[in-house]
Amino acid sequence: MRQALVLAAGKGTRMKSQLPKVLHEVLGKSMLQHVIDNLRAADVQRIIVIIGHGAELVEQKIAGVEFVYQTQQLGTGHAVMQAEQLLAGDSGTTMVICGDTPLIQSETIEQMFSHHEQSQAKTTVLTTTMENPTGYGRIIRDEQHQLSYIVEQKDANEAELAVCEINTGTYCFDNKALFHALGQIDNNNAQGEYYLTDVIKIMREAKERLEAYCIQDNDETLGINDRLALAQATGLLKERLNKKHMIQGVTLVDPSSTYIGSDVIIGEDTIIYPGSVILGTTVIGSNCIIGPNTQLTNTVIGNDTHVTQSVLSDSRVGNDATVGPYAHLRQQTVCGDNVRIGNFVEMKKTQFADQAKASHLSYLGDSVVGKNVNIGCGVVTVNYDGHNKYQTQIGENAFIGCNANLIAPVIIGDNGYVAAGSTVTKDVPTDALAVARARQENKLGYAKRLRERFTTKNK
Repeated sequence: MRQALVLAAGKGTRMKSQLPKVLHEVLGKSMLQHVIDNLRAADVQRIIVIIGHGAELVEQKIAGVEFVYQTQQLGTGHAVMQAEQLLAGDSGTTMVICGDTPLIQSETIEQMFSHHEQSQAKTTVLTTTMENPTGYGRIIRDEQHQLSYIVEQKDANEAELAVCEINTGTYCFDNKALFHALGQIDNNNAQGEYYLTDVIKIMREAKERLEAYCIQDNDETLGINDRLALAQATGLLKERLNKKHMIQGVTLVDPSSTYIGSDVIIGEDTIIYPGSVILGTTVIGSNCIIGPNTQLTNTVIGNDTHVTQSVLSDSRVGNDATVGPYAHLRQQTVCGDNVRIGNFVEMKKTQFADQAKASHLSYLGDSVVGKNVNIGCGVVTVNYDGHNKYQTQIGENAFIGCNANLIAPVIIGDNGYVAAGSTVTKDVPTDALAVARARQENKLGYAKRLRERFTTKNK
């Protein structure tokens, strides 16, 4: 069985934030969620997260894992000890990984598990080499080039500090051997902490098989401790994901200004223009044009659809549709095929059927709009009375004239017409015309008299 312990209890003082460090986001997803998702993609069956600082908030944000508390942060070894009651008697392999390493790919995790299992080692350490290893624990090997021990930066001597192979902080352990060795470590070191790395030395002295799995791309091992590293990780992940989409047939006009999240799916021959931010579980079909300056979050876009300079979240748009510029779709809005949603149109929790059009300057909230409906400029569905939200229903082939207010709850029947400037408070039957505005009265010569009065007064 494959299981993992994710270390996520630290405060992250250098982030200078009230938010727990592991909840800071990289491309729209917390770094802790990146780690968990990568573990799941590597077929890790059980994930336990060690939490401490901001534990309640972490539990609120992260789902589908087990949690263990580390009330005092006394080192990595101490953190793993907190899971002893859950894991000590289990067989199988346990990975220990830091919650602030979002760039470690699922393929690397899978390869490390496989290397550990095939070599039948008690411990495998994920390592890499760096030109400047300052701040990292060093990998010390024996004459046979086998892993001997790991020494932390603050405890290393001059010869050890010269070593460029570093400990990334990710390990695979034989689970029973791990907890047996943890019972033997102490905190007799410069930091007064219980180092997980001391387990390596104990296993080495017991003649156990130890392995080091070295990866070439040290960018994967980046740990995030401050805002500078957070920005660096965002740039590295952005570059990696943008490259993947371009290889798969997506055109990014300017990759440097395009931000695409790790869970986004984009079809072939779609073009993404500069300034676009695409996050969450967004799915975009083929032959679409997105942007420039468009933000999509948890949104599904069909094929051959254009979305320009707009913001869409938690919504769906069908095929052959156009959205924008400057449209805003949110909260479970669902639009059909061949719709037209123009500039400065906002929709909230609205169903907008095939061939419907809202070309400009309208608000549709809590609405159901039928096929081939035309929504004129300035139309508002008045869905809120200050206490409750109500629904507006507009039947197929209806025509809603400019500057109409539809006071919900109200139903406009199929083929119904609402005259421009009307405020509709009652249902409109099928095939009916609703006119709800005061009768126009022209007072002849009155404007002339007003001008003369104002002219005399201002002399």
